[in-house]
Amino acid sequence: MARLACCLVILVSPFLAPFGFAQGATSTATCNFDQDKQVVVEYQKVEINVKKPLSSQVPFGKVWAPGGKPMTLFTNTPLEIHARILPVGAYTLFVIPGGKQWTLIVSKSTDTSGAYDEGQDLVRVPMGSGDLPSPEADLSVGLEHSGPNQCNLRVDLDKTGHFATFHQH
Repeated sequence: MARLACCLVILVSPFLAPFGFAQGATSTATCNFDQDKQVVVEYQKVEINVKKPLSSQVPFGKVWAPGGKPMTLFTNTPLEIHARILPVGAYTLFVIPGGKQWTLIVSKSTDTSGAYDEGQDLVRVPMGSGDLPSPEADLSVGLEHSGPNQCNLRVDLDKTGHFATFHQH
């Protein structure tokens, strides 16, 4: 396990320096395909008031970078999502929230300022969704190894969890 953590730090560290991430400002989710192949997502924490409608706190129907910065995906293995191949590298992720349906946007841009450029989109993926057992006041992003060569990205907020699947290519 220590070897894996060391490899992950070595994998991700060169990507982080140009982005200027402040220490402690981000959270990380990791999925390991095997001991050498991983996908990592970094994201900003966002808190909502679960007693207020979610639509009054996040921009339903519009591109959203939670916490003001897009999520950042790092992969050291080619991935496939929604019939699109993502080569080894770094990408930014945005979401378009909605009542029950959210859309994940994978962008080839690595600009983490929060600026969104539709011309940089690689793929837009309708996310699956399901009810959470209890409301989540904090945005939670997770990656879980869900099958052979497969990792699910989960984005949980308020009463609903949203997910999209990455396949190792």
